[in-house]
Amino acid sequence: MIKNLTPLPNIIIEPLIRRAFEEDLGRGGDITTDNVIPIDKKSTVEITARGEGIVAGISVAELSFKLIDPNLKITQLKTDGVEVKQGDVIIKIEGNSRAILTAERTALNFLGRMSGIATLTNKMVKEVGNYKMKVSSTRKTTPGMRALEKYAVKAGGGFNHRLGLDVGVMIKDNHIAIAGSITKAIRSAKENIGHMVKIECEVDNLEQLKEVLEEGVDIIMLDNMSIKDMTTAIEMIDGRATVEASGNITLERIAEIAAIGIDLVSVGALTHSAPNFDIGLDFVA
Repeated sequence: MIKNLTPLPNIIIEPLIRRAFEEDLGRGGDITTDNVIPIDKKSTVEITARGEGIVAGISVAELSFKLIDPNLKITQLKTDGVEVKQGDVIIKIEGNSRAILTAERTALNFLGRMSGIATLTNKMVKEVGNYKMKVSSTRKTTPGMRALEKYAVKAGGGFNHRLGLDVGVMIKDNHIAIAGSITKAIRSAKENIGHMVKIECEVDNLEQLKEVLEEGVDIIMLDNMSIKDMTTAIEMIDGRATVEASGNITLERIAEIAAIGIDLVSVGALTHSAPNFDIGLDFVA
């Protein structure tokens, strides 16, 4: 279980759920449920895990049901950040059958997506083991879903890189190309940013790293470098900046990267390639 995992406030997640319902309900609502199920029918259902992984998004799923019918009785049997196994009951719901069926797919979409991200993140965190390296997400998120996906990374034991473009200066290859050089880009940033803003600069090779070290930044990103070059880069940096690795970070090689002394890795795959976690809703009574 992840410590100090604070659920996202409803003011952030409710608009996302409402948009999902607008997409799903369209102009006529749930015409299948409304024409098949009696209006006063009551049911008890359970949301269960159909595999093994880390669950995330329970409060989002609960709010999805509550927005359709605030009178539903919902019991959370698991918490975000805990490991679940096949057959484990995550949530129990009692109340109006129409409301349950109408909210089902939207709730499960959020829960499955977020749990998939948390599960993949946790696999990478476990591969890192006791090394100091942190596993971090990137801005490669689903448009409109960043807050939920970044939260899911934390539920899996990971950390968040920038939440948006307004959080920290991150000088990448195209900034350097347009600015004219690494030196020009770093100096311009230092002249214009506030005193509490950190600067990160991406480098593709050791020659670029030399130029960055001459100017000085807070974080240096080693982009798509070999283990050999990253090892040399760490020696060159010698504690003068936080060292980040990025590019082609996979489960198969993340432990090897951690072993050389990298401070953190940023992994786009956590949010853009995490498989959905299979979660289902089953009728009980």
